[in-house]
Amino acid sequence: MGKKVKVAMAQMTSKLGDIEYNLKKAEDFIKQAAAKGADIICFPELFATGYNMNILKDNIIDLSRKYYQIIFNRMSQLAKNNQIYLITSFVELIDDEKPYITAIIFDRDGRKVGSFYKTHLFNLEKKYFEKGREYPVFDVDFGKVGILICYDIGFPEAARTLCLKGAEIIFVPSAWRIQDENAWMLNIPSRALENQLFTVGVNRSGREGDLHLFGRSMVCNPMGEIVFQMDYDDDKVSIYDIDLDEIKKSRKWGYLKDRRPEIYQL
Repeated sequence: MGKKVKVAMAQMTSKLGDIEYNLKKAEDFIKQAAAKGADIICFPELFATGYNMNILKDNIIDLSRKYYQIIFNRMSQLAKNNQIYLITSFVELIDDEKPYITAIIFDRDGRKVGSFYKTHLFNLEKKYFEKGREYPVFDVDFGKVGILICYDIGFPEAARTLCLKGAEIIFVPSAWRIQDENAWMLNIPSRALENQLFTVGVNRSGREGDLHLFGRSMVCNPMGEIVFQMDYDDDKVSIYDIDLDEIKKSRKWGYLKDRRPEIYQL
């Protein structure tokens, strides 16, 4: 029997700017996932505030400053109450002034394991947020996980860095728009295949003004195959069992074994 992990994807339709509504929905999703035995649940990018900066503008920073501790405390308590790992993405203000799009991972006891700060900013994100500079890998009780946020997954170097640091699963909380669906369908599987690990892309669903966040969250195995995918615009939590032993099997051949870093130019 392999080393199985139950991964939950919270493909969520948020209400723009309605933090209390979004937190209540997140609570319902967490309880559903825990009831089905999930080990970890990942939420999309900026699930608590909503994403559309054409509408929110500076209010996304104001909301984040006002609600950060409330969101943090609620997620911590939900992780503890449900004995589940949580990956939650919201805005964090460092020293109360430098805002980052952040993903925080909580353990089964509600303790913060660590943070990842989005390293590649897309479009209007550059106006409001700072860029992260590190790719941490987090030790959890079932293995090692890394996080990339949305646009980050389009940069092979980011995923390769996590791979070389020992990540077995890369979670990708996202707010991916329908215009770029082709990139979503290519990037998540490609990073899995190149690095011979699992990728779990968790995309927002629904519409915020003219922004259509289309869902299609997925799990890809170390051969780059999409082994599970949610539908367009689903607003629900889904669970998929992954077998981490597939990583070892896939790495008996191919990309990682045959790398030649001594000749690569950076």
